[in-house]
Formats: sequence, C-alpha cells, structure tokens
Amino acid sequence: MTTLVLATRNEGKLREMRQLIAEVPELADVEVVSVGSFPELEDVVETGVTFLENSSLKAHAVAKATGLPAIADDSGLAVDVLGGCPGVFSARWSGTHGADQANIDLLLAQTGDVPADRLTAHFVCCVVLALPDGTERSRVGQLHGVISRTQRGDNGFGYDPIFELPDGRSLAEVSPEEKNSISHRGKALRALRADITELLGR
Repeated sequence: MTTLVLATRNEGKLREMRQLIAEVPELADVEVVSVGSFPELEDVVETGVTFLENSSLKAHAVAKATGLPAIADDSGLAVDVLGGCPGVFSARWSGTHGADQANIDLLLAQTGDVPADRLTAHFVCCVVLALPDGTERSRVGQLHGVISRTQRGDNGFGYDPIFELPDGRSLAEVSPEEKNSISHRGKALRALRADITELLGR
C-alpha cells in the first residue's frame, strides 16, 4: 500500500481526491490521506502570489515533513471585470479565511453595477505532486461560467452558489459526482493522474 498525502484539512477535497484515484485501476493500492492524519504538522503559510507558487509550497513542505508523496492544490475564482480577482485571495477576500458568505457578499457588492452579461468568470485550480526528493509535477484546470446575483443550491462550498454554469445551474446545484466530472479541480487532478502513475512506479 502506497500512501499519498493530500495537503489539506478540507474533507470535501479529500473525498474528491479519493473518488478520482479510485477511478484508476493502476492506483488501486494507493491510500489517500489528509494532513489531518499528521497532527504534528503545522499549516503551510501561503505566501505565493500565484496558484502554482502556493500549491508548490504546500506540496513540497508536506512531502518533506512526512517523507511521503504529497499533492497540494490552490484554487480560486477569477472574475473578468475585476481583473482576475479575487484569484489567489478567493478564500479570504472579505478578510477572514473561509468566510464563504462574507466573501460572496463582498464580491456581489463590488460587481453590483456591472451588467449581468459582463459578469464572466472562471474557476482555476493548480495541483502539484511533490516527492520527498524534490521532484514536482503540476497541472491546471479551469471551469468557465458567469456570476449570478442570486445564490442557488446546497452542494459545494465557497463561491459555488453564485457560479452559474452554461446550462443555467449554479455549481452548488450539481451533484458531487457531476461536479467532479466538470470542475476545475477535477480536471486538474485527472490530468495529474498520469503523473501519479508514473512517479509512484505504477
């Protein structure tokens, strides 16, 4: 059994990663755990100014500390009329990390005078696989849509309730399985699976 550490304490991300790994027969003996399995590990400070910098920092820090291959991601929402913001600051856009409703409220207030047809946006996710010897592979996934002024749906987290897909549903209205198949994180992680297979010697 090979252990792969996901550099997050987010249970939603852990479930997504386990589902994606389970889809690959060659990775059937890979166990995915979160950094929550290593209570002595401190959270890595995200000092980077790009998604790649932040995900690389986290992946290498966890791989070095645990001696195990590690995967980290950094993701966020890029709103075109805001010049790509909130971007890497998505989770703490309102000033408090993980305050989903406050982040949504601020974003909607900032774009309140923007015509609905100009509220194009996309989610970005950069994932990095790092080995204890310093080897690194990275992949990026994107999901395009528009910002909705009304929140809809009970699934997902973050900005999902106001991110409208081309079919008119919000990202929080799709099932977890469908989200995995279309999301920016799902796309990035699926692209990374070939690297996992190669670097873990499968």
